[in-house]
Amino acid sequence: MFSGVTLFAGNPDRQGEAGATELLMNPWARSAGLHSMTASMVGGVEAMRINPAGIGRIPGSQAMFGHASYLHPADINMNALGLSLQMGDQGALGISLMTVDFGDLDVTTTNQPEGTGATFSPTYFNIGLGYSHMFDNNISVGFLVRGVNQSITDVSAFGIGFDAGIQYVTGPQDNFKFGIALRNVGSPMQFRGEGLSFRAPNPEDDFSFELRFNQRSATYELPSLLHIGVSYDLLLGFGDRHRITPVANFTAHSFSRDDLGAGIEYSFAEMIMIRGGYKYEMGAGSALEDKGVYTGIAAGVSFLLNWGEDESTGLVIDYAFRDSNPFNGTHNISVGFNF
Repeated sequence: MFSGVTLFAGNPDRQGEAGATELLMNPWARSAGLHSMTASMVGGVEAMRINPAGIGRIPGSQAMFGHASYLHPADINMNALGLSLQMGDQGALGISLMTVDFGDLDVTTTNQPEGTGATFSPTYFNIGLGYSHMFDNNISVGFLVRGVNQSITDVSAFGIGFDAGIQYVTGPQDNFKFGIALRNVGSPMQFRGEGLSFRAPNPEDDFSFELRFNQRSATYELPSLLHIGVSYDLLLGFGDRHRITPVANFTAHSFSRDDLGAGIEYSFAEMIMIRGGYKYEMGAGSALEDKGVYTGIAAGVSFLLNWGEDESTGLVIDYAFRDSNPFNGTHNISVGFNF
């Protein structure tokens, strides 16, 4: 753990050097309501975005759809699908897909900077396949491999990233939870395609004709990070149906400043949940241009509409809001089925 913290300590001097930053964007509302500070307690489909050790940390299986309006009204939307399946008593398999929709962008040229009348739409797509295994309900480990694709009509880049994590649960009623996850460690990416070639006059000037030249783009790394989180369930009231869970989390980024934050979640019978948190970007100055777009405030609510004897099965609806400056924040909504 300590060597991991050393290797992935945040370095603000390297900000902007990583690519595929959509891997840092969270399309799932439940964890987004706590600013993704749930490495210790996340479970099911959402665990494939935070800590793959939690894929099997829910009773049964889960299917979920997530949508987010990113930095509204920037007209950038995230869409995600996920499925986690119990494999026996101790294993769970998960698959997740996420896309970022930028809408139609105007094609511009040097001679027509206001637009040519044509449009294009970038494609950001990634798919992950993960597995978690639980040991006697106290320790679970998980691994995930993710394919990352970025493309437009004539240029594209592809890379492979790996996530790994562990969750530890202890206490008289499994109250105390600890989690650690290493994410987005993988191959460098590089854009290739016909869009990087161009025609130019013969440089020798012996004959007047044009040649086709191919440019090579620079490679870039994935935005690696390390999550370390802890939470504690306080069970209160009639049959322990009231739960209050304080959460704390530290995130070390390889290519940006580190994050430190805390939050709290209240649950009634695991059917109604309200949560909120604050995340602080360490080392950021007081000037607006020196800060990240998020102000640090996040909040959310969840509902479980049960339809059977098992209280953990049913329809799940989650909503989250993360405040930002500028723009009007990011809105997340997720709909899922526990079965």
